[in-house]
Amino acid sequence: MTSPFGHTRTVLNSFRLQHASRAPVARSWLSDPLGRVKTLSALLLFAICRVLATPQEPSVHDQVADHAQRAEQFLRAKQPDRAIPEFRSILALDPDNVDALGNLGVLLYFHGEYAGAIPQLQAALKLNPGLWKIQALLGMAQRRSGDSAGSMANLEQAFPKLEDRGIQIEAGMELVEIYSSREELEKAAHVLQVLHEKFPTDIGILYASYRIYSDLAGEAMLSLSLAAPQSAQMHQLMAHELARQGQIDAAIRNYREAVKINPNLPGIHFELAEALNASDVQENKHEAKTEYEAALSVDKFDEKSECRLGSIAYDAGDLKGSLSHYSQAVGFQPDDLEANLGMAKVLIEMNETEKAAAFAEHARQVDPTSAEAHFRLSTIYRQEHRIADSKHEIDEFQKYRDIKEKLREIYREMRVRTAGQESEQGMGPK
Repeated sequence: MTSPFGHTRTVLNSFRLQHASRAPVARSWLSDPLGRVKTLSALLLFAICRVLATPQEPSVHDQVADHAQRAEQFLRAKQPDRAIPEFRSILALDPDNVDALGNLGVLLYFHGEYAGAIPQLQAALKLNPGLWKIQALLGMAQRRSGDSAGSMANLEQAFPKLEDRGIQIEAGMELVEIYSSREELEKAAHVLQVLHEKFPTDIGILYASYRIYSDLAGEAMLSLSLAAPQSAQMHQLMAHELARQGQIDAAIRNYREAVKINPNLPGIHFELAEALNASDVQENKHEAKTEYEAALSVDKFDEKSECRLGSIAYDAGDLKGSLSHYSQAVGFQPDDLEANLGMAKVLIEMNETEKAAAFAEHARQVDPTSAEAHFRLSTIYRQEHRIADSKHEIDEFQKYRDIKEKLREIYREMRVRTAGQESEQGMGPK
């Protein structure tokens, strides 16, 4: 088959022979319409063949696609450093390429080049303001570059829109640190509340919550001590802190002082009763019952005081009185764990296992980690000859009992260390 280029040469050679044979003729070939058509066709064919034979430069679109493909290959091969030049090449060809701007900014950020990442992320965000991950990353890069105000503005705007777990936690924690450094603890606590609702078992969020809420408590304590150092609320606060540290006798003294100043202070009788109940002095335990009753005289819907009175009556063998108190508590708050467990406990003693099962099962629903709920159900199922169910519940009881015992040991150690530190401080020179 004759190639196009070969065919062109043949046509041109034929044209030359014809032209030479007609040289003596006065009429030019240009005056011959048929000749002009043939010659023009031959020249066009020659030009087309020249174009086909000459290599073409790739278009900008093709070059961008080629660099993007290579960048993707490097990223898949976990070679981000080699992908960076590819994205730079794309931007040299197409400065408004949002994907390249965003990807380059992300790679530079994780490469630790925060100052270099910022203009890339800003440019991508300007072209597409809805890139929330990019905006969050921009905020974090700005914080690492010393622009706290810009960082806070971008993180505040992006944080509520984020859905990816990793970036949401990281951006939220950055905001918490910014707010904390500015002593805006309420704002920090709000962010932590949002994070905790979505990721309730994340240990970083839990620890940050402990720190922020501890700081808030300390701030409130300082404010109260400055505003009203001799108030009933100040004594109540001091008593609460002392009780938390295991200094029960000192806590009781401050609770009594608070009661003297304001007998109707919300929660004061219940808290005093709790401290008296935790005391090793038997007389204090007897007085606790009076304080629980006093708490109910101030707030007749106090289900916690009803539960404590139900427990005191149960320990005294007064099952009817105990059932009455627990029934009142359940009526006030149907999902109160202690009230439901108390009902189950008393009803088991009264051999009303069917009724007891309903309360125990509800208690397990309220708190699946309640060791007592599993223990009560195991007892009920054993009485109903549901051996497999009883064994399952006793296994669950042992599991959660062991977990909570370990927690008690941790808290006990914390109290011992606190007391030891205070003893050492007290032995220093005065």
